Amino acid sequence: MGPWRCLLLLPLLAPALRAQQQQFMEYVERRLTLLEERISQWHDQSSRYSTELRDFKNQVLGMLEAAEKEREAMRAEAESAAVRVDRLEREVDYLETQNPAPPCVEVDETLMDKQVATAKQRKNEKYTKLTDCSDTIASVRAMKILKRFGSASGLWTKDAAGSSEKIYVFDGTANDTVYVFPRMREFTLFSATRKAARIKLPYPWVGTGHLVYDGHLYYIRQQGLSFQVIKFNLANKTVVDSSVFPAEEQIPVFGLSPSTYIEVSADEEGLWAIYATKEDEKNMCLAKLDPGSLDIEQMWDTPCPRENAEGAFVVCGALHVVYNTRLPSRARVQCVFDVSGTLAPEDASLVYFPKRYGSHASLKYSPRERQIYAWDDGYQIIYRMEMKKKLEV
Repeated sequence: MGPWRCLLLLPLLAPALRAQQQQFMEYVERRLTLLEERISQWHDQSSRYSTELRDFKNQVLGMLEAAEKEREAMRAEAESAAVRVDRLEREVDYLETQNPAPPCVEVDETLMDKQVATAKQRKNEKYTKLTDCSDTIASVRAMKILKRFGSASGLWTKDAAGSSEKIYVFDGTANDTVYVFPRMREFTLFSATRKAARIKLPYPWVGTGHLVYDGHLYYIRQQGLSFQVIKFNLANKTVVDSSVFPAEEQIPVFGLSPSTYIEVSADEEGLWAIYATKEDEKNMCLAKLDPGSLDIEQMWDTPCPRENAEGAFVVCGALHVVYNTRLPSRARVQCVFDVSGTLAPEDASLVYFPKRYGSHASLKYSPRERQIYAWDDGYQIIYRMEMKKKLEV
């Protein structure tokens, strides 16, 4: 098609082009109008949101101010309550000084001398067993670390004879307040003592050789150079009996626990006292206690050395002494002394305890559970034991 023909078609195409241009402009105007409406709508919404945000901010500020005022009021009430509690504690202390706890039962010196003489006459005699218990420790089967509570030295235990599930905690080696948790669960789960009852003893204890037995606390009190065994009723919080321990010039019973002079222990046979004197300062002594009267029924010199001993307990009438080193390593039962003579020393197992944190401050055997409650550098540990029968000699 030649150029002249294109020129002839232009007049015919011009109206169509103008119509398309007009439609395009109308489309653009509609889009612009819609966009303007949306922008206007966005401005309205933004303004509304800004207003709502400002109102919410003012509301939150008002709530924060009210909360701060309430916090200050609660702090003032807490301080006032602390002052009242402190005043009440002082008043209770004053009442306790005006109405002191029942004094220790006076010891009849003549009776005590007679008891000591009787016990010495039976010293080192073969023991007549009260039960048919013939077990000894084969090995430590398991170890369970419960928690860390209190200072490096202390004692925790259950009632060795009763069925109570209460946990008794003695924090430190010289104190007068015992913490009592209702069950193992409360002792394990809570780090503080808020779940524990407190028993304030009439006299402070010394060492970690105490014992809870059949609803009573047997604990050691020092008076000058002598030591008393105090029998304390846990139900009515009174001293039932006391006795000056009939041993002269006592020394720490364990070489690695210098604060413990008497270790009261319980087993299937009843109560025992482990101690040491200057008369035979190298080895330990053992005594059978009457839990009712605190009389010494019988006494023995043992071949178990004090040096490097960190604790001891009695199982079925046999003393088990646990040794360590001054730089704590792995504790072990290395000396066993059976008062009934049914366990030969060479037949006793060399029992090792699992590696722990430091050195045992206390080891309390539970005859009804066949396990040991241990305190190791502030950690409370349970040792479960595997038992075996003694071999008759």
